[in-house]
Amino acid sequence: MTTSQLAWDDFRLVKTIAEARGLTGAAAALGVNHSTAFRRLGQLESALGVKLFDRHRTGYVLTTAGEEMCAIAERMDEDINGFARKIAGQDIAPAGELRVTTSDSLLVHLLIPIFADFRERYPEIRLDLVLSNQALNLSKRDADVAIRATDSPPETLVGRRLATINWAFYGRRSDFPDPHVPDLVTLYDRDWVSLGDNLSGLKVAKFVRDHVAPEKVAAKLSTVLGLAEAIEAGIGIGAIPCVIGDPHPGLRRLSDIRPEFSASLWLLTHPDLRRSARVRVFLDFVAGEIGSRRALIEG
Repeated sequence: MTTSQLAWDDFRLVKTIAEARGLTGAAAALGVNHSTAFRRLGQLESALGVKLFDRHRTGYVLTTAGEEMCAIAERMDEDINGFARKIAGQDIAPAGELRVTTSDSLLVHLLIPIFADFRERYPEIRLDLVLSNQALNLSKRDADVAIRATDSPPETLVGRRLATINWAFYGRRSDFPDPHVPDLVTLYDRDWVSLGDNLSGLKVAKFVRDHVAPEKVAAKLSTVLGLAEAIEAGIGIGAIPCVIGDPHPGLRRLSDIRPEFSASLWLLTHPDLRRSARVRVFLDFVAGEIGSRRALIEG
């Protein structure tokens, strides 16, 4: 191979190795084995006559030449994804695959029946649901639509704010037969369930850290999904979204809405995709269905 024969796959190889900081992760991402990735990198460096990576204990680090090649790969990737988005945004009929990302708790406690009704209305649209508690990159087509609880949606996306997800404190109904709301201070000596360290930045997690002794936190979960079930099982009391807690027959609300824990529910897409027929009908349908459930979501 000569430098005049460089192809997109060569640039993608360098970019993927840089992102993975090594051959093992890059090979997995590219769908090849380790020896193939090693051989391709060696051939590329030999053809260019320069090293693209320095090999360290901590992983592969880009050289100056590698950084330049990686920067070109980023621009190429952006151009390719931009073209793909524009083509996807030109479809006429609402049909084909629609990739939707949301959190596991929103899917289970709110969205499944909405998606079922959507499929009944638009059977030609197939849903590819990506469950992640982290924001995916819609610019790179990791997803076409995102349904997220956030107060800071990315400026690169367009969408609609649908509702406020409000939270309150809940306990097992059998432990609190009296519907009278107790004084919150009296609850701090009880066992609690809370969010895990991966979600420690959320205000609700900080509240528990500030008010409940560590030995009273009986369990921590790395996702909102499962909090209601842990409370109903008697592991402890805790804060959960009202859309989860209020319909739950085994739970009793122990406080008024805690507005400091609330977050906005957003329906987001990339500007290049909002004119796509399948994206447009999905946005309109989901917005309408969530709107009809707004009172439940806001507690």
